[in-house]
Amino acid sequence: MTIHVGDRIPEVTLKRIREGMETIDTQALFDGRKAVLFAVPGAFTPTCSARHLPGYVEHFEQFRSRGIDVFCMAVNDPFVMQAWARAQSVPDGLLMLSDGNGDFTRALGLEMDASGSGMGMRSRRFALYVDNGTVRGVHVEEPGKFEVSSAEYMLAHLPE
Repeated sequence: MTIHVGDRIPEVTLKRIREGMETIDTQALFDGRKAVLFAVPGAFTPTCSARHLPGYVEHFEQFRSRGIDVFCMAVNDPFVMQAWARAQSVPDGLLMLSDGNGDFTRALGLEMDASGSGMGMRSRRFALYVDNGTVRGVHVEEPGKFEVSSAEYMLAHLPE
């Protein structure tokens, strides 16, 4: 079942690297804050690296000025997410989250089979707006599209 507006974020753990490997519980991550979580099929892939992540890097301060945290997630390992963040000059505060086993992606119902490209199970391209652990906006891309999950689209469609 795909996540819907009004649903609570599923409780799963994710990984990230800062000083070392960290495990992050999604409940702790989303409760008590407003956030945009955007997901990409893969770090270092063409659209993800040329348009999706760069848009959020470019507009990061606009989200922050509205009191909204920004999280990027992919079904990649945390070392790949860390390297991608460095390569893309991701600002401090824009969290790069690893859903390495795809547990969170499956819990959201937003997985896709990219085996035909040699990538296995991955996340669909999407963006969620979450307020205090409850989903307030769901924007899932059609296969091969990049429209409704962009930073610009999300900024234009966030509640005031």
